[in-house]
Amino acid sequence: MTPLRQHRGLAVPLNRANIDTDQIIPKQFLKRVERSGFGQFLFFDWRYDQTGEPRSDFILNAPRYQGASILIAGQNFGCGSSREHAPWALSDYGFRVIVASSFADIFYNNCFKNGMLPLKLPEATVRALMTAAEGPDPLYLTVDVEHLSIHSDDGRYHYTFSLDPFLQDTLLHGLDDIARTLQYEDRISQYEEAHG
Repeated sequence: MTPLRQHRGLAVPLNRANIDTDQIIPKQFLKRVERSGFGQFLFFDWRYDQTGEPRSDFILNAPRYQGASILIAGQNFGCGSSREHAPWALSDYGFRVIVASSFADIFYNNCFKNGMLPLKLPEATVRALMTAAEGPDPLYLTVDVEHLSIHSDDGRYHYTFSLDPFLQDTLLHGLDDIARTLQYEDRISQYEEAHG
């Protein structure tokens, strides 16, 4: 997993609350078993019409937000079923940071397991960033996981945030559950030899 220490990216506003995992990655695309290739199906029913053409009124299809890697969304992001495909789709599309005032618990933890930061900020802060991202000028943000801060290029916005030290370490060192376990491979082998 790629470590996430500091990330600068274009922010895109998705001004909707209670976005569930079936909206993030619809159920018909869950047949794949690999983690890659899901980005093309992200928010599929919102991005495309019934003929498969991009909807001009959906924010991710707007030319000004192409290449965005920070998503600003409404509260309770990632609710619904516990499918890990949701963070896979967001990550494969190119998002490294999701900003919202609240997240569904399982989705929140799945993000860290996939090298993505679900950044909880106060509702007023999220609103301010959402408004800025919807404005006429592009909003570029830098998220510093090591120093727990987020700021805009233009200096208008600067916030700090808290993060569980274990989850912070997970991102800083790019450790998924397997990689973290393998850090103790020698001790596991010693135990197996002693109790084999």
